[in-house]
Amino acid sequence: MEASPHVLVVDDRRDIRESLARYLEKHGVRVTVADAAAAARRALRTAAVDLVVLDIMMPGEDGLGLCRHLRETTRIPVILLTAMAEDTDRIVGLEMGADDYVTKPFNPRELLARIKAVIRRARSLPPEREPRPVGTYRFDRWSLDPRKHELVDEAGVVTPLSTGEFRLLVALLERPGMVLSRDQLLDLTRGRRAAPFDRAVDNQVSRLRRKIERDPGNPEIVATVWGGGYRFAGEVERE
Repeated sequence: MEASPHVLVVDDRRDIRESLARYLEKHGVRVTVADAAAAARRALRTAAVDLVVLDIMMPGEDGLGLCRHLRETTRIPVILLTAMAEDTDRIVGLEMGADDYVTKPFNPRELLARIKAVIRRARSLPPEREPRPVGTYRFDRWSLDPRKHELVDEAGVVTPLSTGEFRLLVALLERPGMVLSRDQLLDLTRGRRAAPFDRAVDNQVSRLRRKIERDPGNPEIVATVWGGGYRFAGEVERE
């Protein structure tokens, strides 16, 4: 029997976090609450958390800063709580890698449904071949430093990558030889805020190939698997 999901609710408003915690616990979810980013960081160090519900507007370190930290250091899914009028914060949060968002005031039943959907997708993703390294990936004539977001060729020349290209490349490098569908790549790089027939993955692959392939028209590193998706076909070394 699958264990109940453990959700960390981070919101500086006591009424919101406590009422949400009661609702989620009533529906079989284990909940830890935190009133600020610092408390959330402490909770994450001492407990295995399956998902973070994160308010953007908090005093001190805001939710966007904590979301950035989570994306850089973990694979824990994040659902943002945003004010209805704060479109810019919502968009920035999604660009940072948040998996979903809910606007305040929200229906707790809808939030519970989104929590279950995001956790279900996260658990269905293919695993990495090895634990995430802290060092550099080396492949073909390239080196990728995930801490600096730098792609460098054998001559030491840096090739700029957009955020989407970087996330796509890391997702592929972490799973060499695996066939990843477009839906899985959307989950790994953008969350599921894209439309079902969004060609974003194909466009990102095309742009990435133009940067890393010797002949983008005949790719040897990022291979197309017809009817399946894409596969990193090159050898990967990790330092």
